[in-house]
Amino acid sequence: MSQLLAVLWSEHRSIAAVLHALLYLVNDRRSGGKALDAQAIRAILHYLDVFPERVHHPKEERFLFAALRHRTSEIDPVLDALMRDHAGGEGAIRSLEQLLLGSEQGGEDEFEALAAASERYVKDYHEHMRTEEEVVMKVARMVLTETDWLQLRTEWASHRDPLAGIDHRSVNDRMIARIVELAAPPIGLRSAD
Repeated sequence: MSQLLAVLWSEHRSIAAVLHALLYLVNDRRSGGKALDAQAIRAILHYLDVFPERVHHPKEERFLFAALRHRTSEIDPVLDALMRDHAGGEGAIRSLEQLLLGSEQGGEDEFEALAAASERYVKDYHEHMRTEEEVVMKVARMVLTETDWLQLRTEWASHRDPLAGIDHRSVNDRMIARIVELAAPPIGLRSAD
């Protein structure tokens, strides 16, 4: 049990760090009047699209949520709400990408729209992860059997993109490294302009 939950927590911490970077870049632009670091924000949005949307959420739904639904209906409404969040994730990222483009081409109003949407996105995402950690994981600890946990660990660890055959752990690491490379301190390593 603890191994899979540790993996989930670790993936959530990676996502939370990237969300923090997004807010930091937006707030840095707001407070200092600096140019928007659009390249770093694009890398962040790419990460959010590729890892959480295409790997993390499908694994949660396909394996953990399905196992929970097999054992109990107690949290079906919570799981349904989380799946609706997952379903809206790609659209939210496309919206942020469009707002970023508008901000690059426009003025302060366009940037403020991007900033407000980024803040909402991050707030909602943190609430989503909190629900998974405080509700879903709690119920999972109570109702899933050792056999369930063994099957979940095996399925979770062996999950690869069936079309590309990619090990998503290494892709995730490379995308986070790219964000660090592109962003200026304290988020990243690029020399400050």
